[in-house]
Amino acid sequence: MKVMVIRGTGQPFEQEERDVPQPGLGEVLVKVHACGVCHSDHVVTEGLWPGLTFPRVAGHEVAGVVKAVGDRVNRLAVGTRVGIGWHGGHDGACDACLNGRFQRCENAKITGVTTDGGYAEYLLIPAVACAKIPDGMPYEHAAPLMCAGMTSFNALRNSGARSGDLVAIQGIGGLGHLAVQYAKAMGFEVAAISRGPEKEAFARQLGAHHYIDAEKMSAGAKLAALGGAKAILATASNAVSISLLAEGLGTEGCLLIVGVPSEPLRINAQEIISGNCRIQGWSSGTATDSTDALSFAQKQGIAPMIEVFPLADVAAAFKKMMQGKVRFRAVLQISDP
Repeated sequence: MKVMVIRGTGQPFEQEERDVPQPGLGEVLVKVHACGVCHSDHVVTEGLWPGLTFPRVAGHEVAGVVKAVGDRVNRLAVGTRVGIGWHGGHDGACDACLNGRFQRCENAKITGVTTDGGYAEYLLIPAVACAKIPDGMPYEHAAPLMCAGMTSFNALRNSGARSGDLVAIQGIGGLGHLAVQYAKAMGFEVAAISRGPEKEAFARQLGAHHYIDAEKMSAGAKLAALGGAKAILATASNAVSISLLAEGLGTEGCLLIVGVPSEPLRINAQEIISGNCRIQGWSSGTATDSTDALSFAQKQGIAPMIEVFPLADVAAAFKKMMQGKVRFRAVLQISDP
C-alpha cells in the first residue's frame, strides 16, 4: 500500500510503499477512500505533540470501508462503511474509560498522531474507534465530519442551549461553516460572526438568522443587544476576537472554544460573574459522538464544502490549508468507492 509519511519535525511528506497490515485482537483493517486535511495535523508536521515519534502517517478525518476484521470484533463486518476521527481507541480498563472520559485515558490512541492515520491506502485501527457512515453519504463528505463536523456538533449539543435560544458562531471557515448548519438544524436562532460585508450572503445561505460584521461593530455588544447568547462557539483562532465575545453572553451563557489561539485570552471577569456565565473548551469526541454527528448531518442535509486532492498531492493540500486558502475543507481522495 502507499502511505504519505513524515520522517521528522519540519520534514516533507514522502511516499512510501508498505505491506498491508492484518488486524489483530479488536482491530479492523479499513480501505481508506477519503481523508480530510485538518489544521490540527500541523502538530505532527511541526513535532508539537508531547512524546510524538517518527516516522508518522498523519490524518484523523478518515472515511473508508472495512476490509478485514480481527478476533472479538462483533459490531463491524467486512463491507461496513466507517469513519475514524481524532479518538483512535482506548484501553477500556482505566478509571477514565470506565467513567466515559476516553479522551483522558492514559493509553488512548490519537489517530494520525500517536498512531498512524489516514494519509494512506489502508488503515489498521481499533474497532472501538470506528463510526458507521450512513448509506448514501459520499466518503469525501463524511471525512471532514469526523473532526470539524463532529467537534462543532458535539460542542453545540453540550452547550446547554435549547431550541429557540440565540447561539452565535464566531468564524465561518472550516469549522464555522459546518457549525452554522448544525446550529440551524438544531433549532437555534443563529448569529454568524465574521469580518467583511461580503460574507453576509454566504452566512445566511448556510442558515444564519443574523450576520455580525466584526469589522464594523463589536460582536459582543451586538449579541447583547439581541438579548445575549446562550452559547457562543468560537471557531476562529484569534485570542483578541474570542476575548471580546464574553460581553455577548446572556444569563448562564457559555463561551465554547474549539479554535486554538496562540495567545492567552483576556476576559473581563465582571461580564462572566454578573451573568453566571462560563468559559469552556471542547475537544472532539468518541466514535459514538461521530456516529451521531454523521447521522444528524445525513438527516438534515448538512454537508461540508470541500476541495479534493489526490493522495500524491498531500503537500499541496496541506500548504493551501495552512495558508487559509481552502474553501472550506481539503480532502484527499485516496481510492474510488
